Amino acid sequence: MSDRIPALEIEEHTLHAMWETFKANGDPKAREGLILHYSPLVKFVAGRMGVGLPRNVEQSDLVSYGIFGLIDAIDKFDLERGFKFETYAVNRIKGAILDELRALDWVPRSVRARAREIQRSLAELEHSEQRSVSDEELAEHMNVPVETLKDHLSEISTLGLVALDEMLNTGDRDAASVGDLLPDPRAADPVAELEVDETRKSLTEAINRLAERERLVVTLYYYEGLTLSEIGDVLGVTESRVCQIHTKAVMSVRNRMIEPIYRSR
Repeated sequence: MSDRIPALEIEEHTLHAMWETFKANGDPKAREGLILHYSPLVKFVAGRMGVGLPRNVEQSDLVSYGIFGLIDAIDKFDLERGFKFETYAVNRIKGAILDELRALDWVPRSVRARAREIQRSLAELEHSEQRSVSDEELAEHMNVPVETLKDHLSEISTLGLVALDEMLNTGDRDAASVGDLLPDPRAADPVAELEVDETRKSLTEAINRLAERERLVVTLYYYEGLTLSEIGDVLGVTESRVCQIHTKAVMSVRNRMIEPIYRSR
């Protein structure tokens, strides 16, 4: 499965007319056409989010949850804001799926607690050292063997607890995703670009402060669209190790984005 947002086949002027018709009078046929056209986005998002989930979480269930997010995105999308619909829709689809997964409460409390402990320790250590820290340094700070720390990072990553998009989404499905923060040369509204410029700058600075390998994993996964397996081939490490690097990188970026000690630098 590719991790790249699928190309959607339809003439641009036809799609634009469909949007205009739907937004003008809520035409049900135009709405149905938009849902059908953008439905591959749901399968794309569900496929990415389904990696590593427990076996009792069916892919078809994720798609069902995601369809509601797509419909919600189509109904609420503002053509005047200048954002690409695809990146907006991916965020809303992901939000709908996450809402349902949280409702199922499928993540053990012990794992959630472990994730919070690792992130808190990472924030403390990076603030103290004023730099990115190695797995060995973090393990020593937490007083655990480095292999135990790596096992915990793998467990957290496999359960899907961390994602750079979700880091920016604090419960509001209209919040910015990584895709929203990428410059869109087709954006018609310069004000829309200014609205995300500060967040984009903070995110870029946080990513640039990562250790080289962590920064490369984030760049290849979120910006280049490579799968974790493909990134492992690039780095010459296992997919499991890529998961560990990704988890720690996202925790580090999250800390720098949300903690006042980082925002005030």
